[in-house]
Amino acid sequence: MPGRALAGAAAALLASTALAQGRAPGALVQLNAGQATLGNGWRVLTLPQQKPPVTQYSAEVLDGRAALRIDARASYGNVAHALAGAAPATLRWAWRVDQPNTAADLKRKPGDDSPAKVCLSFDLALQQVPFLERELLRFARKRSPEPLPAATLCWVWSHAEAPGSLLPNPYTRRVRYLVLRSQADAPGRWFEEVRDVAADFRAAFGDESETVPPVSAVLVGGDADNTGAQSLAFVAGLRFDGTVAATPAAGK
Repeated sequence: MPGRALAGAAAALLASTALAQGRAPGALVQLNAGQATLGNGWRVLTLPQQKPPVTQYSAEVLDGRAALRIDARASYGNVAHALAGAAPATLRWAWRVDQPNTAADLKRKPGDDSPAKVCLSFDLALQQVPFLERELLRFARKRSPEPLPAATLCWVWSHAEAPGSLLPNPYTRRVRYLVLRSQADAPGRWFEEVRDVAADFRAAFGDESETVPPVSAVLVGGDADNTGAQSLAFVAGLRFDGTVAATPAAGK
C-alpha cells in the first residue's frame, strides 16, 4: 500500500489529548463575537516528511456562514478531529466550490485531487479486510507513528465523475470515494448535504462488513498535489445527528 495513501489515512486521526470520547466534535468553525475561528479539537495534519506545500485552511464568514476556507495550491493537508464511539446516523454539512480543479480525475493517481471532501474513518475489524490488504495494513501500522484506519469513506466534490459514483482511492482500497458534486454544479453556490452514514458505509464497504463499525475520526480536506493545480472551496455547518448501532472492532 503506497506510503502517501497510508499517511493520508493516518492524517484522518488526531494524535492529541483533545479527543471526542463517544460524542460528536464541536463545530468545525465557530462564530465568536462576529469572528470565525476553527473549533476546538480540530487540527491541520500533513504527511510525514511532506514535500508538497500544505493546503491552507482558514476560518471565514461567508454569506453569513462561519465557514472553513480550503485553499489548495499544488498542496496536501487535512483538518481532522479524533472520535470514539458509534458512527453517527446522519452527517450534515454545506459546501461550495469557487475554483474547481479541472485537472482532477479521481480514477487515476495523477488526478487524485479534490477541492473538497468530508470523510469518516471507521474502526473496521482487521479480519474483515481482504488478506493481501490486511497484511499490507499490518505492515504499515508497524511503521507508522499514527494509527491507520482500516476503512475511510470520503464524500467528495469531483470534477468529471458523475454524482453517485462510488470508487476506490487509486492508491488504496482502504479509502473509498462517494461523489456528491461535480463540475456540473454551479461554482460559488452553496449546496446542503444530508447523508445516511449507515447506508453509505454499506454501499462503499458492504463487501467487507454489513455492520457499521465505530468511528475513529472525521476529516475535512482539499488537495491539489497530484495535479499541481489550484482549487478553492468552503465547508460550513458540519454536524452529526444520532448514532447507529455499532459492534466493537476485533482482531486488530
